[in-house]
Amino acid sequence: MSDDLILVERPEAHPGVLVIRFNRPDKKNAITAAMYRRMTLALHEAGQDAGIKAVAFLGAEGCFSAGNDMGDFIAYAVSGSSEPPAAVDFLKVIASFGKPLVSGVDGLAIGIGTTLNLHCDLTIASSRSLFRTPFVDLALVPEAASSLIVPRIAGHQRAFALLALGEGFSAEAAREAGLIWKVVEAEAVERETLALASSLAAKPAGALRIARDLLRGDTQQVLDRMDGEMVHFSAQLKSAEARAAFEAFMKRSR
Repeated sequence: MSDDLILVERPEAHPGVLVIRFNRPDKKNAITAAMYRRMTLALHEAGQDAGIKAVAFLGAEGCFSAGNDMGDFIAYAVSGSSEPPAAVDFLKVIASFGKPLVSGVDGLAIGIGTTLNLHCDLTIASSRSLFRTPFVDLALVPEAASSLIVPRIAGHQRAFALLALGEGFSAEAAREAGLIWKVVEAEAVERETLALASSLAAKPAGALRIARDLLRGDTQQVLDRMDGEMVHFSAQLKSAEARAAFEAFMKRSR
């Protein structure tokens, strides 16, 4: 089932490109633990495959991802498990991935639907996209090293608005903040994202890897911040205020 919810494709028209596509449109591409595990495996395999030169993340028409599946969140919170959520492995793999990553966003990009793009080298978004991270509204805290990366890119005030206030950013506001690269019309997102991935895949791989490493800087700082965030995230996930926030969310969703 998870294989159907995450499609992993090697389009013939784009040699050297691997596409990881969210395919759960009926649930706004909310990400389950099984979906995280499928993406983690796909990235591991892509990293070891010399034929893959670039990876592109895509969603569905009108929705990139609504973030973590709330049912999974609630099940984890009440389980008492000491195992980290499956999202943790995915985030660490994407943060340390050694090949170019691009993403094409159309419509909703909520929670990790926003923060995974921080680890992509280039993001194209449609003009109707909305980036929002309602962590604090759910009694949670920023994740994916967003508390480190967003202030570096956008400054404290815009980072606070996105990550603490939970303010939604339009595609143009995200571009102005430096969080994404380019805004296009919805029908052009996939085409331009794949063309971008193809362009990267065609470049001299060694030179591109070195340039990318220089630009991205110290990956260990990012991984360390992820670990620090996850200490607080895991504690908050099992807190009374998070349970109350989840219950309120589920009532609103019925």
